[in-house]
Amino acid sequence: MPSKIKTIYSCSACGAQFSKWNGRCLECGAWGSLKEEVVTDQDNIKNNINKIPAAKIINLSQIKNKFQERLKTNVSEFDRVLGGGIVPGSLILLSGDPGIGKSTIVAQISGCLSKNNIVVYVSGEESAFQVKSRFDRLGIDGDIKFINDINVEKIITAIKEIKPQLVIIDSIQTVYSSLADTEIGGVSQIKVSTLRFLEVAKEENIPFILIGHITKDGAIAGPKSLEHIVDVVLYLDSDRTHGYRLLRAIKNRFGSINELGIFEMTSKGFVEISNPSSIFLEDSRENIAGSTISCLLEGSRPFFVEAQALVTKTLFGYPQRKTAGFDVNRLQILSSVLSKRTKINLTNQDIILNIVGGLRVNDTALDLAVCLAIVSSRLNQIISKDVLVLGEVGLGGEVRNVPRLEQRIKEAEKMGYTEAIIPNINLRTKKIKLRKIKQLNEIFNFLNF
Repeated sequence: MPSKIKTIYSCSACGAQFSKWNGRCLECGAWGSLKEEVVTDQDNIKNNINKIPAAKIINLSQIKNKFQERLKTNVSEFDRVLGGGIVPGSLILLSGDPGIGKSTIVAQISGCLSKNNIVVYVSGEESAFQVKSRFDRLGIDGDIKFINDINVEKIITAIKEIKPQLVIIDSIQTVYSSLADTEIGGVSQIKVSTLRFLEVAKEENIPFILIGHITKDGAIAGPKSLEHIVDVVLYLDSDRTHGYRLLRAIKNRFGSINELGIFEMTSKGFVEISNPSSIFLEDSRENIAGSTISCLLEGSRPFFVEAQALVTKTLFGYPQRKTAGFDVNRLQILSSVLSKRTKINLTNQDIILNIVGGLRVNDTALDLAVCLAIVSSRLNQIISKDVLVLGEVGLGGEVRNVPRLEQRIKEAEKMGYTEAIIPNINLRTKKIKLRKIKQLNEIFNFLNF
């Protein structure tokens, strides 16, 4: 039986296949990416298996790991979230709601970097006059190269000629590639445009920051598949009640996703918050019932938050559980443990819990502080603001240890706290009085309830 092995040409960039060789892939536009491959008919694969060429094997031990120095933006909170700066050749997606400040923060970054580097700012939404007006308002006077075009191929040609150290695309929804026949802002168009920028980023070792808007259904830059293409996905959020912006990494191939960057929005742009505890704690706060202080860890940085609870008698048959910044399901669990393991009856009480400052937390180290706040509000007893509360609460009412407790206590020493209620573990300190408990019902003895 004659062999049915056929020779095809596959694109190494997008995987498209062609029967004839071309210098350029007709699907993604990559040059010199077509490689010859041999395919076989499944019916005759046994007779022709020896004719199939072997796959290329790469020995990873022979690949030298070259250290790439990160590009420092001089915006320390931004660099912190990225893991120390921008990695050359990386593709970064910066997302957020409209008006959150995405263009503002990239303008400040471009201004800082343009003093010693070539920065290209591409905008398909605003004219050169509008961008320059925003830069003047923010006090940015760096030598920034501006491209007011929405054709991806034209933008890439200009970038290869200039060879900048950073490219900013504002925004990915406004540009289009000639390789896609769909409308601007469509799913296919955004995906193809991002792949084209990814190709240039890897070939020329140039980092890109793509701004992606949030659509009506809450997706970033249209399709969710865009998040899998890029190297880093950053999300800029707001507490909606203060002038603060929180920057998080949803995905980061070059660092942790646990770091948090905090900024204050002013008329001159973003101002970094070096002491995050100052925005989540009120220095002049009076001692009130239902309020406790705890310490959270966001990445490598500890900071303090205030948990406030309001417990009132239920006016309807079913008690309500409402939260702001805290998981409502976790509150349900903690309130059930309190009712079962202590002498506090919450079955006919509404509980409203708030994390001051608008921060959303999911650290179990806050469990004991939440329980104390609930008990404090229920019995109308005051907990001193100089007392720090740390501990995870189990279903049996046991108080468990929390990760990096020693680091949190050391930070409390710097902040001037005098007492700390913690789990019963082997930990000593000279500046803070540690009050250790094993069971949740012991809090009544310590706080004289």
